[in-house]
Amino acid sequence: MLAGVPGAEIPGALLDAAALHTVRRRAGLRPGPAAPPPAPAPEDPRAPLPRDARRRLEQLLAGRAAPSPAGRRGAAPDLAELLPQWLALANERGYKAPAATLPALLDAARARTDLRPQALRLAGPRGLWLAGLNPEWRFALRGAGAGGSLPDTGDEEAVRALWDEGLFAERVALLGAVRTGDPAAGLALLASTWAVERAEDRLMFLDSLRTGLSGADEEFLEEALADRSRNVRATAAELLSALPDSALAGRMAGRAVTCVGLDRTASTPTVVVEAPHECDSAMQRDGLVATPPAGRGERSWWLGQLVEAAPLSCWPPRFGGRGPEEIVALPVADDWQAELHAAWCRAAVRQRDAAWSRALLGSPAVPPATGPGTSSLAERAQLLSTLSPEERAGWVASFIAAHGLSEAFQLLGVCEVPWAEPLGGAVIDALDIAREAGSYPWSFSGVMGLAERCLAPEAARQLESLTARPDEADDISPGAGGYWSEAFQRLVSTLRLRAAMRAELIGA
Repeated sequence: MLAGVPGAEIPGALLDAAALHTVRRRAGLRPGPAAPPPAPAPEDPRAPLPRDARRRLEQLLAGRAAPSPAGRRGAAPDLAELLPQWLALANERGYKAPAATLPALLDAARARTDLRPQALRLAGPRGLWLAGLNPEWRFALRGAGAGGSLPDTGDEEAVRALWDEGLFAERVALLGAVRTGDPAAGLALLASTWAVERAEDRLMFLDSLRTGLSGADEEFLEEALADRSRNVRATAAELLSALPDSALAGRMAGRAVTCVGLDRTASTPTVVVEAPHECDSAMQRDGLVATPPAGRGERSWWLGQLVEAAPLSCWPPRFGGRGPEEIVALPVADDWQAELHAAWCRAAVRQRDAAWSRALLGSPAVPPATGPGTSSLAERAQLLSTLSPEERAGWVASFIAAHGLSEAFQLLGVCEVPWAEPLGGAVIDALDIAREAGSYPWSFSGVMGLAERCLAPEAARQLESLTARPDEADDISPGAGGYWSEAFQRLVSTLRLRAAMRAELIGA
């Protein structure tokens, strides 16, 4: 207010009066009826985390390596990238999350979908209860993360009650748990309500049958081929084709062998292909999609689907008793080789056939584009997934020795963690070679990130000698030695931190 100006005190007086009236009005209000309190949080009988592990979880949830102004990662471990591994190990040990960490754990799961299964499992029934009180956490009620609240699968009454009345997340988790312990009981549970389930729910429930899939599921899956949902029909057909003795596999084999055979009149035995001329209603009922994607011819599209769904056991008799390696090595007439071999690759992955996978992979020394049955690293990675962890690690180690790290990222991603020898040693040797060549470490940032998560912690001792900053020669990239030293320091620190995390969780 301005002294001496007429009326200058009026705005202040008005505000004072309004404030006084507001206080008087609020003081005279009668309290309304209280809202009903939420139901108490359910009990979680699992063991609490050890003290050091609890502190580590808080650190992992709160911590993230801050990028430097220059964009370099620095030598400190990236805590956010270690959280998935910590969650998996804590769940293996059967621990529950401390109540105080549940909000941060749910926030982390909301921000990163890759964390959700393990984070929700650790959060357990109390995490689901809390998610029901906050709209931002409602995702937890839609996914299959309710494992901590499941009844004993041997308690038929409790299982039935949860199946009939539970949240979708709980029902998906329940079906998976029952299916794991007793595939027949899981199938019976699903069949009991199949007709009244929503199409999108039927699709996810049907996917649970991959666990323990056997001939006992065939009748149910055959009926699902007539489902009103195209996606459900396609999934049922895929599951049936993974059963080599199923009626659908037999029908597909009968169709496929009429399209692919051996030309015995040629001077050299040659595979000949006559792709289907139509995709009739019976083929479509068995899972074939009639309309090809843009850029694909109809006949090659139908052929690929037929060969992919046919049991691989039908081919040796068709090719005069030849084994997978001999069949894959045969020339294919009229430029059909890429289409035929790609379909055999998909069939080997679907049917988990290691012999065909080995034949299609070929030697790790052969570049992917000239391999016997694959044209890409993605196909090789899928085929590798059908081999034993030891064979997989040995094959990828040989590939790295022959071709270096620049093409190995996809292949490393399918290897069991921690990397078994000789794979771990091959990766370290290849990184050392790249350092000696004078390249910058960020050219291998993907592999380096995998190494931080996947190398055995014991490899830290082998890496110690690489953390020193080397003398730089004139013919290498400026500053590369320092950047490599920093990268190896971060790798060693991360491996040691992973060892400490494990010790905190297992008590060793």
